Amino acid sequence: MNKVILMGRLTRDPEVRYSQGENATAVARYTLAVDRRFNRNNDDQTADFINCVAFGRSGEFAEKYFHKGTKIAITGRIQTGSYTNKDGVKVYTTDIVVEDQEFAESKNSTGNGDGGFAPANRPAPAAAGDGFMNIPDGIDEELPFN
Repeated sequence: MNKVILMGRLTRDPEVRYSQGENATAVARYTLAVDRRFNRNNDDQTADFINCVAFGRSGEFAEKYFHKGTKIAITGRIQTGSYTNKDGVKVYTTDIVVEDQEFAESKNSTGNGDGGFAPANRPAPAAAGDGFMNIPDGIDEELPFN
């Protein structure tokens, strides 16, 4: 089984190109900075930088909505390859081919949002001191459970 799940931040805006031919397909390339859980061998590097490629509608989505610093979660598969560069040296590549991608935080938490998921007619509730969001009074009927 070849399955990868990653969460990290984009190091730059996705680079998007379109394939040639009658049915042009979007090909988006981006790099995810994924934090390491542990520091091994006194290594100063705290993140891995992983190359990702998204095709078709996923590539178009990345082009439209993903920007440098956006925290995303992806699932996909590892794909390796190689090519010979202009100096005649064989270069080996490893990419994650994206099968699914989604935002890993709301716009509001990045500091550039407009209220996150709060309805337009009601301000977003403030977070309590314990890190959980307070539920405003009087919305019992709107909740899908009792």
